Amino acid sequence: MVHTVSPATISPALARRIALAAQRFGARPTTPVGIRQLTALVNRLELLQIDSVNVFERSHYMPAFSRLGPYDKSQLDRLTTGREARFTEYWAHEASFLPTDVWPLFRWRMHQNRDRSARTVGNWSSANQKMLAWLLAELAANGPMRASEIEHDANKRSGPWWGWSDVKTGLEVLFRWGDVVSAGRIRFERVYALPQQVFSPELLGQDISEADAHRELVRRSARAHGIGTVKDFADYFRLKSAPALVAIRELAEVGELIPVEVPGWGPRGTAGAAWLHRDARLPRTMDTQAILSPFDPVVWERARALRLYDFHYRIEIYTPEPKRIFGYYSLPILLGDTVVGRVDLKNDRQAGVLRVQAAWAEPAAPADAAGRLAQVLREAALWQGLGEIVVAPRGNLADGLAAELQ
Repeated sequence: MVHTVSPATISPALARRIALAAQRFGARPTTPVGIRQLTALVNRLELLQIDSVNVFERSHYMPAFSRLGPYDKSQLDRLTTGREARFTEYWAHEASFLPTDVWPLFRWRMHQNRDRSARTVGNWSSANQKMLAWLLAELAANGPMRASEIEHDANKRSGPWWGWSDVKTGLEVLFRWGDVVSAGRIRFERVYALPQQVFSPELLGQDISEADAHRELVRRSARAHGIGTVKDFADYFRLKSAPALVAIRELAEVGELIPVEVPGWGPRGTAGAAWLHRDARLPRTMDTQAILSPFDPVVWERARALRLYDFHYRIEIYTPEPKRIFGYYSLPILLGDTVVGRVDLKNDRQAGVLRVQAAWAEPAAPADAAGRLAQVLREAALWQGLGEIVVAPRGNLADGLAAELQ
């Protein structure tokens, strides 16, 4: 059951459940996951953050597993990188897969990126205009290409006059400007194309003002959050707080966002101002168990994760090993309506083993945390095609987890 009336004050526990329901937790399908469910999920989340780290699994595959359970990754590949891809890429939160109709909403950012390059003294793009023009000509003549293919062309035709770093840098500059777009990926390497080679004339013909784009991006962010502050809604698409607040107030005027108070969200434990999306579900319970990517929207804004779940999270891949506390690639553990710990996973593909290098529980973790995490890890191993789970004796949850897995 859900509440039918939105109260003026939202309890912190209800805020957690609203946030998780908006992120599509608590409603796992009972039938095998296919293209339809994956499409609906990405359209709801609005983006999947891309990251190259592949210790357990690349980050963009994780949100669907966390919310829907095991699925065929090749089907998500069809949606994100294949010839019939329904999603594209841009710098939305960070580098992200996102619904194609969101791409025009970032034209103002593309223009800002171009203007910033032009204003910056000694900028790489200003000193390499001939290089950028040549890259556009290569794509026009040959169609979509990877950076490695273009670099090979440069060496073959004219000698090693530009190296890989120059070709890749130039393509990324043009990508940020919107002069080239993604035409999918091959072995995780982006394929670059001219916009007209990938997008429809209708999409390319959209002329959206910066103010309208901000309002639409905030609307989508608020729907994906369910409930949040100005900073929360702005961060989803890396917007500045001032224009995000203008958009929030406009959406509140038409009733799409409802101002509410959440005790503890303000300074020193006082009530804090927030906004509730009018379509947000207000669940009485949230029954879920999952591991999250470090780049999942539930935890990527660390201040929101601390405020909502009392979970202080920092990824330690850039921390020297002697200074790591929780492990190289620790994934948050979501049980019920809160984050209760973290588990450092490694996919040992050669040995066919899922290695739990550390497992930690938060002080308020439930007594059955180890047993429920064991169920998630068995599912994760099956999803990854691994035949064994091995737990290292590190972390206050490791012994209990090892016992459950035996």
